[in-house]
Amino acid sequence: MAESVTAVVVTYNRKDLLREALAALAAQQRPVDRVLVVDNASTDGTADMIRDEYAGQVDLLAMPDNQGGAGGFHEGMKAAYEAGADWVWLMDDDTLPQPEALAKLLEAPARTDREPLLLYSKAVWTDGTLHPMNYPGFERHRAELMVKAAERGLMPLRTATFVSLLVKREAIDRYGLPLKRFFIWSDDIEYTARVMLRDAGYFVPESVVVHKTKTPYTAISTSGERFYFHIRNTLYMLRGSAWTTFEKPSLVFILFTSSLAYLQYNRFHPRNVAIILRGLRDGLKPGAPVPARP
Repeated sequence: MAESVTAVVVTYNRKDLLREALAALAAQQRPVDRVLVVDNASTDGTADMIRDEYAGQVDLLAMPDNQGGAGGFHEGMKAAYEAGADWVWLMDDDTLPQPEALAKLLEAPARTDREPLLLYSKAVWTDGTLHPMNYPGFERHRAELMVKAAERGLMPLRTATFVSLLVKREAIDRYGLPLKRFFIWSDDIEYTARVMLRDAGYFVPESVVVHKTKTPYTAISTSGERFYFHIRNTLYMLRGSAWTTFEKPSLVFILFTSSLAYLQYNRFHPRNVAIILRGLRDGLKPGAPVPARP
């Protein structure tokens, strides 16, 4: 019997983009078995639109308040898992999967010699170039694994984002759900790093989605106040167990270089310095920000 796939789309106040995403899901060559929209307490009538225009086609999970992408994906994955989905296909409301996207993801496991728990599409911007917010993080420390996968048209992953990520049920069995505490940014990096510390995931380049943002932005160029979450959540990851001791210096390097670039971009404005200091303060607060290694 074919494995079931539930698409989980997290949305907030972008119902026009959401309509495009839902049309792209309906056009998949390999049909999605269920579409679940997680509405993060939108105020633009998104929930009513789903109820009125997509009754019987799309299920709605209306959140009581805005819990960010992290909370939305946590609850969406939990609901799909509890309903028995074999695979959960994660994406934002501005993700437009091309017609073959799901079929290509589901074909990939037959080309691997390790059972994949995660499969990741190529996310491009509207001009066809790779979207800088969705670069795959490749497994670089196991040359033999990389060569074997490349021979089969795949690449082994270390991290990925939630822009067209296919998650196998067993990943949730073994590693749980994304962390709501992250709110936005790096919840997907932490979760996929947690899974792929021990288990396999692959980048599937022939599965393509368009990440239809206004610009091909980066965390530095358009984040503003939200850069706080990059600082805080990177520190959360440094304090957690999704990364090995040998990998964590790279997180420190990313934290330092991205903070410097952010300050340079904003001309070292005191407001932006304060954002970084607040992120550092909150990221180092006592407590366990992430789960212990399973």
